[in-house]
Amino acid sequence: MLLALLVAALNFALWAAADRPTDVVPWNGQVAGFAYSPFQRYQSPIEGTFPTDAQVSADLALMARHTHRIRVYSVLQYPEVPRLAARFHLDVLAGAWLDRRTDNNDREVNALIAQARRWPDIKRVEVGNEVLLRHDMSPTKLMAYLDQVRAAVRQPVSTAEPWDIWERYPELVQHVDFITVHLLPYWDGVPRKDAIGDVLTHYQRLHQLYPDKHIVIGEVGWPSNGNRYEFAKPSTANQAIFLREWFQVARERHFDYYLMEAIDQPWKQAVSGRVEAYWGVFNADRQLKFPLTGPVLEDPTWPWKALASGLLALLPMIWFAWRFARFKLTGRFVYLALIQLAAGLIVWSVTVPFQFYLDVVDWAMLIILFPAQLAILAILLINGFEFVEVLWRRKWVRQFGLLKPDPPGQQPFVSIHLACYNEPPEMVAATLDSLAALDYANFEVLVIDNNTKREETWKPLEAHCKRLGRRFRFFHLDPWPGFKAGALNFGLKETDPRADIIAVIDSDYVVRKDWLAALTGYFHDRNIAVVQCPQANRDFEGNAFRRMTAWEGDGFFRIGMHHRNERNAIIQHGTMTMVRRVALEGTGGWSEWTICEDAELGLRLLHAGYDTVYVDEVMGRGVTPADFRAYKSQRYRWAFGAMQILKGRWGWMVRKGPLTAAQRFHFLTGWFSWFADALHMVFSLMALGWTAAMLLFPSIFSLPMRLFLVPVLAFFVAKALFGIILYRARVPCSWRDTLMAAIASMGLSHAIARGIWMGLVKQKMEFVRTAKSRRLSGGAAGAFGPVHEELLMSIALLLAVVGMAVNFGSRYIEGQLWMVILCAQELPYLSAVTGALVAHYSHDRPAEVPAAATAAGHTAPAPAEPVDARAATT
Repeated sequence: MLLALLVAALNFALWAAADRPTDVVPWNGQVAGFAYSPFQRYQSPIEGTFPTDAQVSADLALMARHTHRIRVYSVLQYPEVPRLAARFHLDVLAGAWLDRRTDNNDREVNALIAQARRWPDIKRVEVGNEVLLRHDMSPTKLMAYLDQVRAAVRQPVSTAEPWDIWERYPELVQHVDFITVHLLPYWDGVPRKDAIGDVLTHYQRLHQLYPDKHIVIGEVGWPSNGNRYEFAKPSTANQAIFLREWFQVARERHFDYYLMEAIDQPWKQAVSGRVEAYWGVFNADRQLKFPLTGPVLEDPTWPWKALASGLLALLPMIWFAWRFARFKLTGRFVYLALIQLAAGLIVWSVTVPFQFYLDVVDWAMLIILFPAQLAILAILLINGFEFVEVLWRRKWVRQFGLLKPDPPGQQPFVSIHLACYNEPPEMVAATLDSLAALDYANFEVLVIDNNTKREETWKPLEAHCKRLGRRFRFFHLDPWPGFKAGALNFGLKETDPRADIIAVIDSDYVVRKDWLAALTGYFHDRNIAVVQCPQANRDFEGNAFRRMTAWEGDGFFRIGMHHRNERNAIIQHGTMTMVRRVALEGTGGWSEWTICEDAELGLRLLHAGYDTVYVDEVMGRGVTPADFRAYKSQRYRWAFGAMQILKGRWGWMVRKGPLTAAQRFHFLTGWFSWFADALHMVFSLMALGWTAAMLLFPSIFSLPMRLFLVPVLAFFVAKALFGIILYRARVPCSWRDTLMAAIASMGLSHAIARGIWMGLVKQKMEFVRTAKSRRLSGGAAGAFGPVHEELLMSIALLLAVVGMAVNFGSRYIEGQLWMVILCAQELPYLSAVTGALVAHYSHDRPAEVPAAATAAGHTAPAPAEPVDARAATT
């Protein structure tokens, strides 16, 4: 309870630290004037939806409490403003909106003249707003309009442009009665702390150029939200600080100005970008964004968010700290912090969209990505649980080691089944020789060759079994259904009636002499159905590709299998495994409807109420996949088979039944990391599409908001840290091997993603054996054959990054984050290309460690006697 409350208190402190109040000079006076557009939250002149008189009157009453002047940009669009403003004693600077539409310009100018003649509260008029900045017309044409209006009205006339336009066109000054300048330091990319100085500098420059002209600052302000522009960062706090400081400076220097602007205009972001929606002092709901006196907070609602996230996390934290009290204090604290972080991110993700004016596209992205963010948090918590348990357990609750061998007369009879298809005879012969050397009295070996067509491949094995004696029986099946499971089911029917245990081994494994003797004793416990040892590899030290794949596979057996074994939820593997025969036959044998019959059997035995044992002792070593194509094919098959199992046994995993909650947890979440690969492929394609749309149609597609990007980046970083730290703690390899294993693992992402998606939509696939001997690849270009899809994705993502850098540069923090995400999404594809190149250019050289020793295992002590010499040389 205390630990959970401590983490909750730290959570509150972090929220407070992230939103510390800023003391600014208070403002109690009036604002000189507001630029005003009357559109409500969901109105837009683009869509032809306009405010009612009642809505405009409410706005004018609101502004009248803070100013006596307003500026409107088009009396043609909202002609009732001058009439309504008179009720609230507001002076109006009325404008005509000019653009490239000549007919519309004439209507605007005529309306402006008519209104200026009619309403006495119009004290000044503006002919055009930033017309020259937008290159909508020539200076000559604009000056003609100015002369026309000046001749027709009694009020002073001007046009509004930024400071640089007034400097560039001095002749324009001769056609206006006063200069209306826009001084918006945000668009100069100036940091907020230098913004007031930037305004004063440009004002003084204009005053020096045109000392005889009165200068009106038609727009001055700072946005409260949107994209960062160079060094200018929009935020509520920055807006409040800038405006409060500006009010003081403007009063001291008697500046004539209009704030940009009174009320947020969400419709503008569709025209000029997200930041244009957030210049108002009032938000679109007509609420003041910040107080004019007292400290300034970026998010005044942060205490409620902190409280909500603390309450959301409190019960899960208390439960975890109680349920896993066997973890060290550090481990419990770290995981409670992860729970609290997840709760905080959920609260933040739910509430932050309401700080923006989201359009349909933004909401669509949010609807798509919010479930993805929840999935990311779930994967983070699942990986974090493994991380904490592996690093900070006091001891393994279920830890199994080698047993003292039973006397020969008490040893259970073991039937070893070796299924093979089209395997190199010399490789299988090495496996058989190692089995012949077993230090065990009661066993047989059944070699089931299924569907190998070439006699020169299977006949030598048949002859080799005859040479090894009566214990070895060879069966050639052609044709035979069911792939490996079909062959193993045939072996069950041919098994010696004396056999109590079925052991399964892959055709490339060389085993230790004590494999059976040191492990069969576990079957004296009638509830144990499976004894599993780790998969491991041999003869890889001299080949860069085989080395990286060997260490990549080693991680699961050093980390994940221990984590699952704690709750009797291991994944059974199709080699170095022993199964109680009565349990195997009693639950239906090997399933032929899935290509991962081994993992399905383990789940089925757990569902039947049996226990499993994982002994982390290398009792045999096989050969790594020969090349990257074989490596990808193997992992694709595993991912496809996992989805077959998930679909076929879904009811077992989601409904309460024989499986414990912990077992259901592991079998459901154990594949979440693979689902992350599947989602990665989808999001990479979406990111490419979105990037292309931003580059081609920038007026329609804008940079994704930070709320979408930050959790994704945090997930990338956290997942990478978890993996590296666990590998360094549990896998006995060098830093270089750790890096190469990471490249190998990431390089499989695309293959896994395809396996997941195909497994979800298809029922069956052909079983493809994993090639263990090197194949010709057709020259240097052939290196890319197995990874042509990954190569294309890598090039596409690289081009997307280059396109973003050229078009957006470093002006926006969102653009920088997006480029980082594109680079992170490219890593798996680049890793696949790297792995393929390493595989192509790797050649076997003499290993530094003798093969006999590698068969004994890296992490386990070597057996007292070496394995058979023929196995060692192979």
